[in-house]
Amino acid sequence: MEHVALGGQGLQVSRQGLGCMGMSQSYGAIDRDEAVATLLAAVEAGLSFFDTADMYGLGHNEQLVGEVLGPIRDSLVVATKFGIVRDPSGNTIGVNGRPDYVATACDASLARLGMDYIDLYYLHRVDAQVPIEETVGAMAKLVEQGKVRYIGLSEVAASTLERAHGVFPITAIQSEWSLFTRELEADVIPMARKLGIGIVPYSPLGRGVLSGTVRSDADLEEGDFRRFTPRFHGESLAANVNLVDQLADIASDLSVSTAQLALAWVHARGSDVVPIPGTKRRKWLEANLASLALELSAETCAQLEAIVEPNAVVGDRYPAGFMDTLNR
Repeated sequence: MEHVALGGQGLQVSRQGLGCMGMSQSYGAIDRDEAVATLLAAVEAGLSFFDTADMYGLGHNEQLVGEVLGPIRDSLVVATKFGIVRDPSGNTIGVNGRPDYVATACDASLARLGMDYIDLYYLHRVDAQVPIEETVGAMAKLVEQGKVRYIGLSEVAASTLERAHGVFPITAIQSEWSLFTRELEADVIPMARKLGIGIVPYSPLGRGVLSGTVRSDADLEEGDFRRFTPRFHGESLAANVNLVDQLADIASDLSVSTAQLALAWVHARGSDVVPIPGTKRRKWLEANLASLALELSAETCAQLEAIVEPNAVVGDRYPAGFMDTLNR
């Protein structure tokens, strides 16, 4: 497994990471045994970069990651996030970036993980009521205390990223980036590269639609949050599936799956880009890892980008209530 530098502060990670959210929430039924097996298979395959958050499964995901990976954590990079606040029923009730909450949230994550430090600690969403300088200043104190090694931001605007980096070096940004979500290419990616900040795309397979396995609402399990997401509904989904079918023709010519093609496109964005495709099953982990062997030509990348232009996908990527927390 190739390892690369993530950001300019010395953090090294595997060329691909693993997003762990689906093991605890959002994508239908939970299978703990398969989740444990998938985490162990990822380690066996050479992955060293694992992503979780305090809100995933109301803390369950951090506990799972800590339990399985804790015994070998010194050879791994464990990233977690804070800032999105949920009530005991799992409903999102707001974003909190207040300095006092930063410290409290970090201690709670460390306890659930059963670890002494967090390798990469992200602000999950920017709190519109708190200057980013105050939140990042509090995160910097965690580094000084040895509780956190590096800090990052998620779904942040370019101007906010620049302000934050002026307070304390930001190692990575985590944002949704795939052939189906390309908005950040206009200004966020150029700003990250100007500042030497690593880029960690989540949902690089468009929340599964780029795998070709989601063609109608009927393909989504009960409890799957995509049922409430605009781009997975009715005419919007039909239009998006049509785009996937066009990508599938190119994938067929290359003898790979549409998912592997889409993930290879993300890898081709640069060595400073480390995607974290999420899965809760070993078979999809293995398929995603195979994308590392696929090197796309500039011509193929251009073909893909012509099919899925930045505004080609129909429907927002989150329900209305969540869209205003993005690009802050």
